[in-house]
Amino acid sequence: MVRRQALFPGDSELQQLLHIFRLLGTPNEEKWPGVCALRDWHDYPQWKPQHLSRAVPTLEPEGLDLLAKMLQFDPANRISAKAAMDHPYFDSLDKSQF
Repeated sequence: MVRRQALFPGDSELQQLLHIFRLLGTPNEEKWPGVCALRDWHDYPQWKPQHLSRAVPTLEPEGLDLLAKMLQFDPANRISAKAAMDHPYFDSLDKSQF
């Protein structure tokens, strides 16, 4: 939403995965244990992670930190919705409405 356009604009599942991998790096067993055993997993080009500010240059550091926590490949490492709402990025919001 910060960019006012899709962060990973793909017109197919494969193209969208490639956009994700180009920015976040191609997942491997170290980053996401069990990824290679997922159904339909293939050998993909190996990209190194880029800094998220490259994709969202207008996002302040707290926003980049939250985005990084939301975009973890391994669901076990991804921030929960409740924890995300308590992230410093949202400190300026009136949370009494939630």
